[in-house]
Amino acid sequence: MRGLSRRGFLAGAGAAAAAATLGAPRVHAQKKGGAIRFIPHADLKVLDPIATTAYITRNHAYFIYDTLFGTDEHLAIKPQMVDKYASTNKGLKWSFTLRDGLKFHDGAAVTAEDAVESIKRWSKKDPLGRLLAAHTGKIAPADKKTFTLELSEPFGLVLEALGKPSSNVPFVMPARIAATSENEPIKETIGSGPFKFVKDEWQPGNQVVYVKNADYVPRQEKPSGSTGGKVVHIDRVVWRYIPDAATASAALDAGEIDWWENPPLDFVPRIEANSALATFVTDPRGTQGWVRPNHKHPPFNNKKARQALLYIVDQPKYLKAAIGVEKYYKPCPALFTCGGPFESAAGAPGKPDLEKAKALVKE
Repeated sequence: MRGLSRRGFLAGAGAAAAAATLGAPRVHAQKKGGAIRFIPHADLKVLDPIATTAYITRNHAYFIYDTLFGTDEHLAIKPQMVDKYASTNKGLKWSFTLRDGLKFHDGAAVTAEDAVESIKRWSKKDPLGRLLAAHTGKIAPADKKTFTLELSEPFGLVLEALGKPSSNVPFVMPARIAATSENEPIKETIGSGPFKFVKDEWQPGNQVVYVKNADYVPRQEKPSGSTGGKVVHIDRVVWRYIPDAATASAALDAGEIDWWENPPLDFVPRIEANSALATFVTDPRGTQGWVRPNHKHPPFNNKKARQALLYIVDQPKYLKAAIGVEKYYKPCPALFTCGGPFESAAGAPGKPDLEKAKALVKE
């Protein structure tokens, strides 16, 4: 992250089909220190990233925890806390060695035991984690920095599981905290990530505060997705939860806020008219919308009715009504996300055909 003046910040444009999450600040100078005042998309109510799949908790956890592996912008799995790893016996036995210099916020060194206990707790809650656990015969520390994972049967998603980028993420926490039942919230919020959580300043419904972890040792690689060097140039991040969009917009205009994660599209033209602010769409593939009928009940338990529905759907009309600003949406006929590796418009009519729909209903 970079330290910036207000004029170097942005309002991240929430764009439904164009999908904005956290935008990137516009940089005018490489300043260090200072604070960012940020409006998140939701109120942080749960601190335990294993207890909930809420994105706000996931985002909070990425500030204070680190992961063994991550997923880069090209969806490749890369080591994060891990220095080296190896697979033997046709992929049935894995060995992982942690990087030097990893320390928790309380000063304790990160050990293989911490990693093992964190994986165990995560794998009792997360669907992919449970799948990994079902194929695992044994996972245990080999020494202070190395742990081994022995599969009971072949499983091709070991690294994908450990590098899972979204909820629930297998974050590493101290073993004593990871020993907490997966059905109980953790009572301590201590990680080894680039920021420390300031619990005394946490005000649910109002603010969350993080300060720079001076002991954090980032990787040398370029940041990409959830991988690479997490280099921090600022001292403090303050999340201000302002649910009323008009109040949030006024705070942004007044210079009380630097960064708005997900403003309603109604406010985007006003934000874009302010030369001190910039809007960014951070995920051009966006969020996919669906019209999904219940196949078990009439009339959609009949295939012809479902086919007729396909010819009734008018994506451009729906998107314009829901989003309004044309540059922040685009029709997508694909079953899987447009712009993704599995995009295909095969079988999609592309535009409404009411006569065809009527004919199918009669059939």
